[in-house]
Amino acid sequence: MTDFPDGFVWGVATSAYQIEGAAREDGRGVSVWDTFSHAPGRVRGGATGDVACDHYHRWPQDVALLRELGVGAYRFSVAWPRVQPGGRGRANAAGLAFYDRLVDELLGAGVQPWVTLHHWDLPQELEDAGGWLNRDTAHRFEEYAFLVGERLADRAAAFMTLNEPFVVMLRGYAHGAHAPERTLGLGAFPAAHHQLLAHGLAAQALREAGARQVGITNNYAPAWPATDRDADVQAAGLMDALHNHLFTDPLLRAAYPAPVLELLREHAPQSLEAVRPGDLDVIAAPLDILGVNDDRPDWVRADPRRPFGVAPEPAPTGVAGPEGLTQTLTDLKARYGDACPPLVVTGSGRALPDVPDADGRVRDAARIRFLEAHIEATRLAVQKGAPVSGYLAWTFMDSFEWADGFDQRFGLVHVDFGTQVRTRKDSFFWYQAWLREQA
Repeated sequence: MTDFPDGFVWGVATSAYQIEGAAREDGRGVSVWDTFSHAPGRVRGGATGDVACDHYHRWPQDVALLRELGVGAYRFSVAWPRVQPGGRGRANAAGLAFYDRLVDELLGAGVQPWVTLHHWDLPQELEDAGGWLNRDTAHRFEEYAFLVGERLADRAAAFMTLNEPFVVMLRGYAHGAHAPERTLGLGAFPAAHHQLLAHGLAAQALREAGARQVGITNNYAPAWPATDRDADVQAAGLMDALHNHLFTDPLLRAAYPAPVLELLREHAPQSLEAVRPGDLDVIAAPLDILGVNDDRPDWVRADPRRPFGVAPEPAPTGVAGPEGLTQTLTDLKARYGDACPPLVVTGSGRALPDVPDADGRVRDAARIRFLEAHIEATRLAVQKGAPVSGYLAWTFMDSFEWADGFDQRFGLVHVDFGTQVRTRKDSFFWYQAWLREQA
């Protein structure tokens, strides 16, 4: 059996709004998720990220846990509103200083800092001006990227510009389940293009600031037809283009996938006006890393009532397991060939209703089985020729899970959100032992 390649990176990941808290401290501005989560009925249980895991105050304790876990890398995100409260202008010194301290502490613990610039927390002032529908937001992101890069590029191992721009477009702008709660259907395409343009501009800015590695994290899921009806087969093909190619073809081919362009020309031609000459050349700047967040395969039905005419849902239990990750990684290599950059699984995890036992132990055997299976799926993709160079488990500790509030727990570390007590789960100790075997 082929081992993982030399230098393979093992780690965990989090994001700023999900763990930091301190929503009104040290000059931090308001994000779209602050606004969304405070609107009644938007988040399960009325939860917000105001406190979350209180990581902003407890980060030394959390870095100590990372050291104990033994990971080689930690992917965290910078909160744009903490660095630029309104999304433009001079940097907030206190905000940058927080990430400066965090990076130094990580390096002291022997952990590579992997910095994500945007994990969904767009400054509300920019959303008020149009958000990702506004081309200017891409240029504001370029400015923000340079500010962060100028401060952290000398020590950060890698920068990921955006996390899951497909989700921002689909849930935030197409059907409104997430912030900023827009329901534009196919009219959401400019939010896709402007995010990609922002990536391209930010990649240039980060390199000017001295970044060693620059990438982007997309989420991927194989699209399988729910039946053999022609309509469902065609819907699955379109879903594949939307989910897996819309945010990757421009990066690696400097072009949008034909099925998406045909759909837009027929139903939302005005949205294509967002694409200007030269944009795709900016977007397709060389990538050092392509981050892959692992989603379960989509089981797709045709449904003209849905924003894109497709109705994806998770594949039935037992129909698809970790082989979906193997397919995703090998499909990327097959589709893009020599243009496919090194792939890193930047988010792979399972939510469970974790509760400490009477003895305080969190027995999450199902998460351990998930990690075992998906690490093996990654190994199989390597054997099949996919250029995979890392695996980052999602997530380091339980956190605010967006519209699901605190009901979903993905962490290797259990967090009591009332007391902020951290408890290592069985999966923490399993992953710790796995990492020692790889050393």
